[in-house]
Amino acid sequence: MTHIELIAAIIAGILIFLAWLMGGNEAETLSITFYIIAFLIGGYAKAKEGIEETVKNKELNVEMLMVFAAVGSALIGYWAEGAILIFIFAISGALETYTLNKSHKEISALMELQPEEAWLIQQDGSEKKVATNTLPVGATLLVKPGERIPVDGKISKGTTSIDMSAINGESIPVTKDVRDELFAGTVNLSGAIQMEMTKPSSETLFQKIITLVQSAQSEKSPSQQFIERFEGTYVKVVIVSVLIMMVLPHFVFGWDWMTTIYRAIVLLVVASPCALVASIMPATLAAVSNGAKRGILFKGGVHLEHLDSLKAMAFDKTGTLTTGKPVVTDFLVRDGDSQDEALALLASIESQSNHPLAIAITNFAAKQNVPLTRNLQIKDVPGHGIQAFTDSGELLVGNPRFVGKEIAESFHHGVAATLAEEGKTVIFLKDDKGIMAVAALKDTLRPDAVQAILNLKQAGLFTVMLTGDNEKTAAAIAKEAGVDAYVAECLPENKVEHLKQLMGKHKTVGMVGDGINDAPALATATSGIAMGDGTDVALETADIVLMQNDLTRISYALRLSRKMQRIVKQNVFFSITVIAILIISNFMQVVDLPLGVIGHEGSTILVILNGLRMLNRLE
Repeated sequence: MTHIELIAAIIAGILIFLAWLMGGNEAETLSITFYIIAFLIGGYAKAKEGIEETVKNKELNVEMLMVFAAVGSALIGYWAEGAILIFIFAISGALETYTLNKSHKEISALMELQPEEAWLIQQDGSEKKVATNTLPVGATLLVKPGERIPVDGKISKGTTSIDMSAINGESIPVTKDVRDELFAGTVNLSGAIQMEMTKPSSETLFQKIITLVQSAQSEKSPSQQFIERFEGTYVKVVIVSVLIMMVLPHFVFGWDWMTTIYRAIVLLVVASPCALVASIMPATLAAVSNGAKRGILFKGGVHLEHLDSLKAMAFDKTGTLTTGKPVVTDFLVRDGDSQDEALALLASIESQSNHPLAIAITNFAAKQNVPLTRNLQIKDVPGHGIQAFTDSGELLVGNPRFVGKEIAESFHHGVAATLAEEGKTVIFLKDDKGIMAVAALKDTLRPDAVQAILNLKQAGLFTVMLTGDNEKTAAAIAKEAGVDAYVAECLPENKVEHLKQLMGKHKTVGMVGDGINDAPALATATSGIAMGDGTDVALETADIVLMQNDLTRISYALRLSRKMQRIVKQNVFFSITVIAILIISNFMQVVDLPLGVIGHEGSTILVILNGLRMLNRLE
């Protein structure tokens, strides 16, 4: 069924060729019969579409013009020309359908992370594999190690590690226990668990994205909407012009009735805006498909078109420009002490905490192959640090206020202040002799952030970073990323305010973010761009989603938009020029019906093929 239009067009083409051969051998009746069958097979899809749209909208359309032109050609004895018109029109329709199907296919391929089946635990305790879309809310499911979580829910029995990368991009597995939340599409890494389903399969994150894509397929760009509004008026003008053409030249120019009617039919063919109507949609769908294949999800052609107009781009920091995962950048110990022993003590204490900074220190020790000790008594002091007790005495881990401000500031000739100036968070380890070690941590830039910012600046966009971090951290990250400006200590409610100020200056501004606090700014921006590992709210609010969390894809999307706009302008100019030339040539009686058919339908196919160039990867 995918290629039914193309198959029908090819069959019609074969019948037209056979009819032409029979006509040459004076088998006129059989030849006309074959032409009529070619009319019916080749023109059925477009005629059906045209009639349905005319009835629905109570307005004639370009499909109906083609039907009238083909029937008119046949009525005055030009069977071959009318049949060829239908054949080429069917080919152009098949090309448009191919583009639409290609777009659906490329995007749907990204959305196959949600399992279609799940293990249902029945009342007698047995397990049965069933389709996820048949499961009721509250159902108890079994998820085995290595399987994807089938639906959103909560653990009812068991403990396991979950790979959340499909949802938030976090590479470190998260330990989940009873009553902890689970998301469809994530992977159960270790233990077998039982879970209670809390949402229908139609309301999971992945299903929401699929729904958004399906609605985006029918969303038209402003240019396409204008062309379609123009089409209705233009078709009426063409019909009136043809009716006038059937009468006026006979009395004004003295043409005979056969010539007058013939020229009116030619006008009906050459003046139809088929090429103009096909100038935008195939190119837009091909561009959407191109982006989807490379991890860029556009929620409609309107958002792809808006990208071309952007003058500035704002970025959230944590989780967008940076990885959102701090790492240890510096580890300094007291003169005379062993670095491995100090790191082992610090990591052993931090290993019993799930704070992001503690996890970073533990991971750093693991990379250094430093063994951890477990004979520690730990007491958490909220807001300050950790108090640990060993056989040799008390240890403190935390900020300067907790370990002693004076000794912290004087350690290694004030190295803590230098590290803080670089935008790093400093953690101190203190024993009974004073400061034993210092660990400096920093949320690092994404590997692609610097190149992404450079690409946007080369494309002529002003770049700015909006962050809630303090001035020093913000300045360090901004300098490292290479953005033109930054706003520090920017609260979530302030992001919209700052974004509106940018829009007042630059008119059209894009926003890139990943968190719930970014959702209002994403909605406010001309184009909201969400990271694929972002929250559900950010994904729903954004206009564009970077499924692979690659910031360099933004400049690719921008180039995609600009190329699409160039192709659309080429198509519109070319189609209008061809129509104008053919209309003038018809009045001058230079163009006959066969050449008019070839010129008109040929231009339609050319603009569609030009639009399909958007399927090619941009260099």
